[in-house]
Amino acid sequence: MNDLLGVVDWSRAQFALTAMYHWLFVPLTIGLSVMVAIMESIYVKTGDEKWKGITKFWMTLFGINFACGVATGIILEFEFGTNWSNYSWFVGDIFGAPLAIEGIVAFFMEATFVAVMFFGWNKVSRRFHLTATWLTAIGVSLSALWILVANAWMQNPVGMAFDPAQMRNVMDNFTEVAFNSVAMNKFFHAVFSGWVLAAVFVIGVSSWLLWRKSNIDAARKSLKLGSWFGLVGMVMTLWTGDGSAVEVARVQPMKLAAMEGLYDGEVGQSLVGVGVLNPDKKPGDDKDAMLFEISIPYGLSILANHDANSFVPGINDIIAGRTVTADGDTVYSDSYAERIAAGKAAREALKRYSEAKAAGNEEAMAAAQADVMANFKYFGYGYLDSAEEAVPPVGLTFYSFRVMVMAGGYLLLLFILLLFVSYRKTAFLEKSWLHWLGIISIPVVWICSQAGWIVAEVGRQPWVIQDLMPTRAAISDVTTGSVQLTFWIFAVLFTTMLAAEISIMLRYISRTSKKNIEQPEK
Repeated sequence: MNDLLGVVDWSRAQFALTAMYHWLFVPLTIGLSVMVAIMESIYVKTGDEKWKGITKFWMTLFGINFACGVATGIILEFEFGTNWSNYSWFVGDIFGAPLAIEGIVAFFMEATFVAVMFFGWNKVSRRFHLTATWLTAIGVSLSALWILVANAWMQNPVGMAFDPAQMRNVMDNFTEVAFNSVAMNKFFHAVFSGWVLAAVFVIGVSSWLLWRKSNIDAARKSLKLGSWFGLVGMVMTLWTGDGSAVEVARVQPMKLAAMEGLYDGEVGQSLVGVGVLNPDKKPGDDKDAMLFEISIPYGLSILANHDANSFVPGINDIIAGRTVTADGDTVYSDSYAERIAAGKAAREALKRYSEAKAAGNEEAMAAAQADVMANFKYFGYGYLDSAEEAVPPVGLTFYSFRVMVMAGGYLLLLFILLLFVSYRKTAFLEKSWLHWLGIISIPVVWICSQAGWIVAEVGRQPWVIQDLMPTRAAISDVTTGSVQLTFWIFAVLFTTMLAAEISIMLRYISRTSKKNIEQPEK
């Protein structure tokens, strides 16, 4: 059992490591591809060769990042087979479909047109080249779409049916999987947050150029475009974030409770703006959940349900199956104890089905199948020994959410400030403090992005598939030592790759800044 837990923990750590490194590259690829397409559109529309030079400068940085994102993404997908083979068997027919479409359609589109984008400047017409650039950007976003469709299905499994004969789930409604409401919100939220990250990257590099008094005109143009792009991206990120909160409240209420450190909910639930969790708090005890907090009255009820007088359940409420209706009546549904019992009954019935099938007893098979389907809704709870195991890491989820929100608020103010300065106070662009504000915002936006990903993935633990499969049931039959070895290999490999990317980018920016960016070499 200890080795099993070791394999689970190390496999989770390895996947988290790979995903977080991959997520360093993906948002920049998504956002910068669109920004480069906009810059080239300006060039084609105006015929101004200066914009061609600016486009080539940012396109090169996009290409460096794109290559690193592809490398980490390939390893991430392979880990489903190497570390999570039980998961891949259990839902491979469903989960594999979006990933296959991503590879066949979206990635093929990227790979095809990115070559024209980089090497076709003097070989194809301006409009054809612009079309290739836009198709590359669209391909990048389509890749994100299908990957997030797969990820969202894990958080809200729909469009499937369990087949006891195969001991696995099969897709029975592709439309439900593809247009899962969770997937749509996740896709637009991820894409628009990628716009924000790319905008801050452009602003930061442009600020460095201004601080060095190099390529001032190109830097000002890029900074202004980045500020507009970032502001639009941030407004849309806030809008899609609101939709995501509603979806989380609907399909993953335990994640929402963990995000708020909420144990006992109430009608007109407040939202914790700033707070410190009580580290000794456990589900079911009488200790205070917060050591300190500044809350917004009715905030969480509005965020989750768009109704200030609605009830938002806390961790203890969810475990007990307790909720409060609009009329103020307390009602009970399936408690976690009942879900665990139902899950164990489903697993036991599946075992009986397998035995009856081996014996050729069709009557016993039918009876066992009926029991499986009656309890399959809570199949995954059968792997849990207690309700507390279904509670995600509250501290990490709670603080990551607040880091994301506070960093996002800072970035919104940054875009507004820079636009104001760009249009009203041009002389302020010469101020060193403003340049440094843009530069230090680069790590801030990446911290914000990583914090959001942590909330999304840590908040749904212990589930690989919500309510159907916990992590302990999803792993491969491998040893702890082998996973530890590959963890450290990947840690060294990814860190080296990141250091190489940063080094290559910095050298390129430094070398190019000594020339006239607006007049690139032919």
